[in-house]
Amino acid sequence: MTSMPLAASGVNFTAITISVGIILVIGATIAVAVASYFRLQRHRADAVAMAAYRKLAEDAVANQQELRSQLEKLTESVRAVEKLMRDVG
Repeated sequence: MTSMPLAASGVNFTAITISVGIILVIGATIAVAVASYFRLQRHRADAVAMAAYRKLAEDAVANQQELRSQLEKLTESVRAVEKLMRDVG
């Protein structure tokens, strides 16, 4: 059995290299597109969660303002009762 050089055996290394390169480029492009899609979905989910937190914070501020106003009214009532007790006693 005689050994033949690879170039003489009919193997076209240029065509193989180009084919493998094209497949790698296409694969990398698909991988980047898939990763970008999932990153976009994660950002969308984060945006929805942040909107919910923002709404919760706005509600908390509104409730706090309402409680302060009620506390001011109660404070005025207590002062009036204290004044009345001092005047009577």
